[in-house]
Amino acid sequence: MARRPLVGISTYLENGARWGVWELEAALLPAGYPRLVQRAGGLAAMLPPDAPEHAAATVARLDGLVIAGGPDVEPVRYGAAADPRTGPPARARDTWELALIEAALAARVPLLGICRGMQLLNVALGGTLVQHVEGHARTVGVFGRHPVVPVPGTLYAAIAPEETSVPAYHHQAVDRLGAGLTASAHATDGTVEAVELPSSDWVLGVQWHPEMGEDLRVFEALVHAASTASVSAEV
Repeated sequence: MARRPLVGISTYLENGARWGVWELEAALLPAGYPRLVQRAGGLAAMLPPDAPEHAAATVARLDGLVIAGGPDVEPVRYGAAADPRTGPPARARDTWELALIEAALAARVPLLGICRGMQLLNVALGGTLVQHVEGHARTVGVFGRHPVVPVPGTLYAAIAPEETSVPAYHHQAVDRLGAGLTASAHATDGTVEAVELPSSDWVLGVQWHPEMGEDLRVFEALVHAASTASVSAEV
């Protein structure tokens, strides 16, 4: 049997999570993330926030990396003052996930950023964010859907060549692209919905939440790239 690649997924660290009789601080992750990794043929590992100096050693154990969705990136990370509509900072998570992204890029480990993860990838490469866009999160706590259109000739277009309806929930978006990144999908209002790094082996960010849907193609492409990277590392 072929070796299943190990894909790490960054997690939330939340105060007051409740289960059974307990209410405790917890490292948690919506179940859709590990389920899609598993359904795509990979092994899923949850990565709670840690000291940034451990990021390289963590990534060295992985065949692929997912930076999950979550709270707004602190605007100071891209040289901006906070808009009143920007959420409270998650500084420990920003620090840890930026270190994971930098380690994955340095080690050429396949990397997928989802929603916040795509925005953080852009920030890690020197890009900026729009702190509020209308119409992409219409009801608090409810995922909506909207179409995204791929840019021909890109990695994302090779994965999903047609216009696709995707589950989405975000109020921020990419503004200035980070160094080396290219936009590979847009919403009908022009919002950048996917970015990629053509100079790397496999780096993709999507603004939507594939873990909330049934389309496996993005995760299958990640797991395939992780499998290839794993075989190359063993040779």
